[in-house]
Amino acid sequence: MSAERIFLYDCTLRDGAQTQGVDFSVGDKVAIARQLDQLGIDYVEGGWPGANPTDDAFFAAPPPFTHARLAAFGMTRRSGRSADNDPGVRMLLGTSAPVVTMVGKTWDFQVSVALGVDLEENLRMIGESIAHARGHADEVMLDAEHFFDGYKANPAYAMRCVRAAHEAGARWVVLCDTNGGSLPHEVEAIVAAVAAEIPGDHIGIHCHNDTDNAVANSLAAVRAGARQVQGTLNGLGERCGNANLTSIIPNLMLKMGFETHVGNTGLTRLVHASRLLDELLNRAPNRHAPYVGDAAFAHKGGLHVSAVEKDPRCYEHVVPELVGNRRHVVVSDQAGRANVLSRLRDIGLDIDPDDEKVSMLLGELKQREHMGYAYDGGEASFELLARRLLGEVPEYFRLTSFRVIDERRWHRGEVTPVSEATIRAEIRGEQFITTAEGNGPVNALDTALRRTLIPFFPQLGELRLVDYKVRILTPEAATAAVTRVMIESADARGERWATVGVSTNVIDASYLALHDSITYRLFRDGASA
Repeated sequence: MSAERIFLYDCTLRDGAQTQGVDFSVGDKVAIARQLDQLGIDYVEGGWPGANPTDDAFFAAPPPFTHARLAAFGMTRRSGRSADNDPGVRMLLGTSAPVVTMVGKTWDFQVSVALGVDLEENLRMIGESIAHARGHADEVMLDAEHFFDGYKANPAYAMRCVRAAHEAGARWVVLCDTNGGSLPHEVEAIVAAVAAEIPGDHIGIHCHNDTDNAVANSLAAVRAGARQVQGTLNGLGERCGNANLTSIIPNLMLKMGFETHVGNTGLTRLVHASRLLDELLNRAPNRHAPYVGDAAFAHKGGLHVSAVEKDPRCYEHVVPELVGNRRHVVVSDQAGRANVLSRLRDIGLDIDPDDEKVSMLLGELKQREHMGYAYDGGEASFELLARRLLGEVPEYFRLTSFRVIDERRWHRGEVTPVSEATIRAEIRGEQFITTAEGNGPVNALDTALRRTLIPFFPQLGELRLVDYKVRILTPEAATAAVTRVMIESADARGERWATVGVSTNVIDASYLALHDSITYRLFRDGASA
């Protein structure tokens, strides 16, 4: 076995399910497991058989894998029972998973207090459980729970625990920083001490992120000799989360020179895997996540952009495309000419750098951001702003006026809020008056708009608003404050775009963002005005 090969073990489907606000369905688990297999993960932990109906349903019909090995997670035998007569162990070994991961205590304090057994019995529980499981699974590994706390308190006993597992035939002994309280220098020293007695190609690392060091601790363990790394996609997990594989994998491959089965092709799928998970969980992706975030390779300051244009190495530590990401030039009130030109090229506008329209656009941009507009996230609005300045965007419709009424109705003791919007619009020379109700004023306005527009532009029938954010820009003005609204929209093709509107009236700001959203979709479709 090559010392340069690192094995990756994903526990998103179990540890990730312990994240506050995360509740996987069986379909979610299947979709995530397939994606992990496609990514090139070596082990996918499916969950804990017998713990809940979702895990039982998943193990009853697990997805087929092309590379990954499915792992089932459970406990060592209970005190006072033999391994072959323990219901939990029997259920753990009763799945079709070829890999079994058994968690055992390695901290003497936990053994005495949490388990309530003597230290020698705990050693027997570990050794006998591993040996028994070896006869029923292709691979067995021990998750040495609280190992780093145990080693600090009683290194001799913690080592006896992992030796018991190794001698009983465990393929991997995984050292767990269960409380997430260890620091990189501690992890590296302790793993090195273990590697002096157990070969590194049998040692794994499992870190939690309670000190924001889970990734660093995992890499420190690899430096000390560990050759299996456990973690979750996007760092999901209980409390502060687990070690984030979307950071660990590229660090191992691009920074430390290790091989993984992910390979270069799989690495380009990293952003997709990260965002698929967020999509399934209906969570907004972390824009600032290393490697995979939208802002991971974003450049805002004009000086930075100018330097990146000459040589990306000035402000990019890796090539974005290696992990499936891309360079992103952010347009803002800090923007210089280089920002604007680069962003124009991104949207397909090749304009002479000396064209006076570039200066006009930069001036307009800075004036608008002074008013409260933000184009960091509202990229579709920026594109429309630029193209309107160049005279390229048709006026598909004109709203001559709109009115929104909010009402609270009482009926038989029940309160029902009702929003109604009436619009006056002109489309291709025709005048229309349309009224619609909605779930809130913005939804009512959106409904009335689309009810009027869809007969002319049927493609708007598949347009949906997927996110809506409001920020108060001048809180000192109280209810008269300037408000910025950002709307994210999507269509049936899976495309997403964000638009922005600013006004002292939140409904007016919403309309401005909504107008840009509809116009952007029509322009992208090449619709005729």
